[in-house]
Amino acid sequence: MRSILFILALTGIAMLACNKNEADGNDDPRVFYSPDTFLMGADLSYVNEILEHGGVYIDSGKVTDPYRIFSKYGTGAVRFRLFHNPQWTADLYGGGKMYHDFEDVKLGIQRTKDEGMRVLLDFHYSDNWADPGKQFPPSAWQDLSPETLGDSIYNYTFNTLKKLDNEGLMPEYVQVGNEINPGFVLPPGNRWDNTAQFVSLINRAITAVRDAAAQSTVDTEVLIHIAQPENVRNWFTSLVEAGLAEYDIIGFSYYYMWSSVLLNDVSDYVREFKETFGKDVMVLETAYPWTLENADAYPNIMDADKLVPNYPATEAGQYKYLKKLTQEIIDGGGKGIFYWEPAWISSNAKTQWGTGSAFDSNTFFDFQGNVLQGMDYMTFNYNF
Repeated sequence: MRSILFILALTGIAMLACNKNEADGNDDPRVFYSPDTFLMGADLSYVNEILEHGGVYIDSGKVTDPYRIFSKYGTGAVRFRLFHNPQWTADLYGGGKMYHDFEDVKLGIQRTKDEGMRVLLDFHYSDNWADPGKQFPPSAWQDLSPETLGDSIYNYTFNTLKKLDNEGLMPEYVQVGNEINPGFVLPPGNRWDNTAQFVSLINRAITAVRDAAAQSTVDTEVLIHIAQPENVRNWFTSLVEAGLAEYDIIGFSYYYMWSSVLLNDVSDYVREFKETFGKDVMVLETAYPWTLENADAYPNIMDADKLVPNYPATEAGQYKYLKKLTQEIIDGGGKGIFYWEPAWISSNAKTQWGTGSAFDSNTFFDFQGNVLQGMDYMTFNYNF
């Protein structure tokens, strides 16, 4: 009898291990991290538009709400970009509804909070994409004096957050600008050519977040976002002396094809920023391909010729890369990671450059919309 019980026990253990490995893709149990321990984030800015233009997301063989999928797989916060007046998004469809405006973002925030996740609101302070190559002010703010521009930044930021807070949708995190390497709302807000004026303008944005948070039950944190870690040190140096207002988190984008920083060195950069500037540090954008194929006629953004050695463009390669990057951030004392547009699957959704997706090879879903192994990196058992 004792032998039979021993055999049954071993069989049960083997079955549990098998089920665990099938679900998680690793030998460790799944871990759901508290956002205060380490923030697992995903930028889902395109999701509402994709759902309204034929996109389908599938988990375990069933069509499923993508917000629910990300919550299920360990996402702690969802990031949304906000454009000031993106009329061009409606024009792509012949007029009507806009995307990435206040109403679209409010819907995304509501659906995110309904699934128990936090929110990072990314103010672009532009009608269109803001990044290191372009930081154009909204058309409504053209040719304003620096003082009036500062008032516009403050009022827009404060009023946006107050409207969200009044509906119980206050974001837990707010970015004051997106990849603002050259500054924002150029030319007045040029970081390098007019540092004092830039500091004055960004301080108005930071103050607006603080003032809105002071009237809310949510203690919203302020993030400043730079593209690529090799640019962070020089960007922040001297700004405190120039009067930069108190902020909470340094965030940077880290893309393998555009950064000179090796994957194995990310922890060193995170640690340096944390120690030098006395702030928490997060990677606010990253991505890695799971395939070299393309789901549609829209050319893909990421350059497959620059893959990281030992990390192939496969499901397993993407998963392995994200586990390594996340561990690097943790080893450096970082507080979180956000994957940029893991749900930008191919659909009938449009941009200025094409219909479908320029990122379908980097998503957490295959070309039929099924969840891929890469999604499991958020619940891997990391070493803290």
